[in-house]
Amino acid sequence: MKRIAIIGAGASGLPSIKTCVEDDLIPVCFERTDDIGGLWNFRETCEGQGCVMKSTIINTSKEMMSYSDFPIPREFPNFMHNTKVMEYLRLYAERFNLAKYIRFLTEVLKVKPVRNFSETGQWDVEIKDLTTGAVTTETFDGVLVCTGHHAQKHVPRFDGDDQFEGQRIHTHDYRDPKGFEDKRVVVVGIGNSGADAAVELGKVCKQVYLSTRRGTWVQYRLSDNGVPFDFHRSRHFVYDIRRLIPREAWNFHAEYRLNRRFDHDLYGLRPDHRYDAQHVTINDDLPNQIFAGLVKVKPNVRRLTRTGVEFEDGTVEKDIDAVIYATGYLFGFPFVYHKALEVKNNQVNLFKYVFPPSVQPPTIAVIGCVQPLGAVMPISELQARLAVKVFKGERKLPTVDAMWKDVWKKKTEISNRYVESLRHTIQVDYVTFMDELAELVGCKPDFFRLFTKDPVLALHVYFGASTPYQYRLVGPNPWPDARQTILTTWDRVSYPYRRHSETQTRQNSTVYSIVVFIIRVVIILSIVIRWLFA
Repeated sequence: MKRIAIIGAGASGLPSIKTCVEDDLIPVCFERTDDIGGLWNFRETCEGQGCVMKSTIINTSKEMMSYSDFPIPREFPNFMHNTKVMEYLRLYAERFNLAKYIRFLTEVLKVKPVRNFSETGQWDVEIKDLTTGAVTTETFDGVLVCTGHHAQKHVPRFDGDDQFEGQRIHTHDYRDPKGFEDKRVVVVGIGNSGADAAVELGKVCKQVYLSTRRGTWVQYRLSDNGVPFDFHRSRHFVYDIRRLIPREAWNFHAEYRLNRRFDHDLYGLRPDHRYDAQHVTINDDLPNQIFAGLVKVKPNVRRLTRTGVEFEDGTVEKDIDAVIYATGYLFGFPFVYHKALEVKNNQVNLFKYVFPPSVQPPTIAVIGCVQPLGAVMPISELQARLAVKVFKGERKLPTVDAMWKDVWKKKTEISNRYVESLRHTIQVDYVTFMDELAELVGCKPDFFRLFTKDPVLALHVYFGASTPYQYRLVGPNPWPDARQTILTTWDRVSYPYRRHSETQTRQNSTVYSIVVFIIRVVIILSIVIRWLFA
């Protein structure tokens, strides 16, 4: 049996272990901390790896982020606090008995191909036992790199950095608002971390200034009728409609809906770019904080003074106590001694963000190094399923030339769609990308066949939220409970809201919501068509 080295026991490493086990491979997972969870395992200090803030609530709903054969418990909230995410990861690890494959407090120092790599495809992995200090090398038939992309802080340089006398930190090192009470703080960056930090600090600080280079569109977690927003967005039907509608019209509709919540121009947040040209910021409280004056939006920082900050519009805020950089991360794989995995400007050449095309045979894979418009955990799981099938020789990758064409195609699509930014180099659309991976794995549902054999299920799969369970209906390693889990999705969504004595009403049924959704789409399409041909 082949031995597979897995680096990291976080949200990508755990499904990688489980996938190896169910495909009769021997996984050996190296985790340099003393626990699972990676990014989602809150720690007061976590130098060298990502970590959530103490108050972090996940931005994807539970049904969209579940692993494909292990739904998140129905009593869990739809948008979970990080402690609930950790609880789910522990339940997953316990259910599939994954801990026995993990070597905790073990750091991977080097991963390099063996001398006769072209013949064997094997890798030498040099590891360090952080308890004893012992360094050893083991040989593996394959490697799954599950280290994510939230480790190395990206801190921009501004004139006057060295003379500023206040505190300067990155959100990577920000845990909670303790110590910031009654202070004047500038938060640089308006992504999810920056917005979360600004909102939390606004409740205790004397004043918070939120600095942004280009503004942002702000998306609430809840959509119409209190339904998770990704239930509306992440549907196969929606993605098919988007292909038919001009991009300008789609953006107009999305921006109109967001501006109905609050006017982005009025609040100083409207960017120059369109809705789909940047990773949207998800935050439910930022508009209220701006409305109350607790957070003030400012343009980009020009320079720091000894006690203040000057912005690009010429305004100066004096007596600033702290500057917090919410400016993202740089990712890389410095322990992999192969030029194919070199990262430059946050870009790496990977087929489906998994396989370096030039490494043949393909026995090393990167898992979870993507920035999806949706949940990353199901993507990581599907990437792992693909990698394991390739390692076993049960699935064949396209030719090297075809893989390179796909890599360049994705780079071109990103360049044409998104504003230039380090955060947009590994961007993917959830539904489209999951289908691409599923097709390679052999588990993508055939909608035509599904409609002819099981129209009720087909209705849910195509028109309903694109939950991960549909990728266990067919293909390798199917899950017998996938169909029933899909049909009962709304039961788990609505359960946390219900008083136990209540019964579900027709208005809360999945079928009803799908029908209403279809009617709305038809109305929108008719308006767009009339607008286009007027």
